[in-house]
Amino acid sequence: MAKTLFEKIWDAHAIVARDDGQTLLYIDRHLCHDGSFAGFRTLRKQGRKVKRPRQTFATPDHYTPTHTASLEAIEDPRAREITQAIDDNCAEFGIQLFPWGDRRQGIAHVVGPEQGITLPGITLVCGDSHTSTHGALGAISFGIGASEVAHVMATQAIWQRRPKTMRITVDGQLGPGVVAKDVIIEIIRTISAAGGAGYAIEYAGSAIRGLSLEGRMTLCNMTIEAGSRTGIVAPDDATLDYVAGRPFAPEGAAWDRAVAHWRGLPSDEGAVFDREVTIDGDAIAPMVTWGNSPQDAVPVTGRIPDPAEGEDADRRQAMAAALDYMGLVPGTPVEEIAVDRVFIGSCTNSRIEDLRAAAAIAKGRKTVVPAMVVPGSGLVKAQAEAEGLDEVFTRAGFEWRLPGCSMCVGMNGDLVAAGERSASTSNRNFRGRQGPGSRTHLVGPAMAAAAAVTGRFTDVRRLVEEG
Repeated sequence: MAKTLFEKIWDAHAIVARDDGQTLLYIDRHLCHDGSFAGFRTLRKQGRKVKRPRQTFATPDHYTPTHTASLEAIEDPRAREITQAIDDNCAEFGIQLFPWGDRRQGIAHVVGPEQGITLPGITLVCGDSHTSTHGALGAISFGIGASEVAHVMATQAIWQRRPKTMRITVDGQLGPGVVAKDVIIEIIRTISAAGGAGYAIEYAGSAIRGLSLEGRMTLCNMTIEAGSRTGIVAPDDATLDYVAGRPFAPEGAAWDRAVAHWRGLPSDEGAVFDREVTIDGDAIAPMVTWGNSPQDAVPVTGRIPDPAEGEDADRRQAMAAALDYMGLVPGTPVEEIAVDRVFIGSCTNSRIEDLRAAAAIAKGRKTVVPAMVVPGSGLVKAQAEAEGLDEVFTRAGFEWRLPGCSMCVGMNGDLVAAGERSASTSNRNFRGRQGPGSRTHLVGPAMAAAAAVTGRFTDVRRLVEEG
């Protein structure tokens, strides 16, 4: 029987399936971060050990400061305790740690692929919803809760209900200035923020195959914003080129065996998906969100929608409430909306490709609003500095920060003030996500840089033409 990519990996990792629909799934890799402290605490209380310490990796990211190299500078004593605890926990349980100050430290979902921890055909979990990122390499990856973190630590397995499958095909060729961030926002706008609930989503089509691995990570990262916990792209030659030679990737004969296996992973011809969605990649434009859900989005050339156009009473009410919170008026052209602050970073858009795109817009220009750039890892930071990108940003007036989650999550001192409007490359525009009362608009890296140097949302394609 023809199988999908998801089915092949799931079936290979299923230990036992219960009659109630739950499957005990073997987990190949477990990523931990500073927020995983509760899992370690549970193990300690129960007198348990980490089942597979060599398959468990950790790095601090959520609570770490990005403005200073000193953890002592963290003002919140609880946050400082959590950040420092990961060192003791990893030492006690024998886990590979990429510690604060190490060049390899950074956001877990940047570090995993970068280190070759993430591989095609594996199962990978982390106590963070954006673990879907790792599906870009052809893995089943998903976020888990605190109690599940402890369960995986102790057993290297987890109970899960098998989801249905959805294939989203984006064919065509993306136009100039259109990037993976725009693709996933357009997908979410099309199927809604709940459209993927209960499904594992496979992304396919010529526009998807044309994305770099970093672009595919952006795509899969925001799968959770479409309601699905798992997004996946079939491994191809670009995937193998990306993985080859990374520190924790197979080597020698093991590499050859792995490649032979990985080449058999893509969905079989004739494999049946529970739902199929098709999107025209040629028609996608640079996108900007306007509300408090990633599905609330329009092209930068568009206007703020009128709640009266909502499909039902609930949607009309939600749109009106979102516009009230965001301080927006229906019919306003997006390019007339001024911004107060710009953030370039997060597990969605903090890789070298993202920084290069933003720097290309920043070069030779000056910021007119406060803006910061936060690399996704120490290695990304080092590469950007080797290429001179940090100098491009600082000359343009951007702050050049240390790696970490930073302003995406608003729990580490990097905040958007109440009432301020942020152009952000992060993944969530929920109310208060970047700070109480903050107003977040999601955009791609070059679009964020364009907002920084113009003070408003600006079609990045025009700035490219201007040079």
